[in-house]
Amino acid sequence: MRKYEVMYIIRPDIEQDVVQASVEKFQGIISNGGEITKHDVMGKRRLAYEINKFNDGTFVLVNFNGTPEVINELERLMKISDDVIRYLITKDVA
Repeated sequence: MRKYEVMYIIRPDIEQDVVQASVEKFQGIISNGGEITKHDVMGKRRLAYEINKFNDGTFVLVNFNGTPEVINELERLMKISDDVIRYLITKDVA
């Protein structure tokens, strides 16, 4: 398994319980084929530029170990999720 890092931004106009449900859904996907080493919900922050007419977003950072299958499934679900406005998955080299 390799080390990965995913940062995703959740829409600011949804309620906190929906945010928590989305975070738990993505944690479940990662835990299904890997292990989470660090998880941080950074809270609502201002975006550097407007995305889909949103100026704010709830930032979530997750460091984890996983297989390429986990990455493919996570990316697929983030693409079709209406709650996620932007995401980035990178290999952690440190």
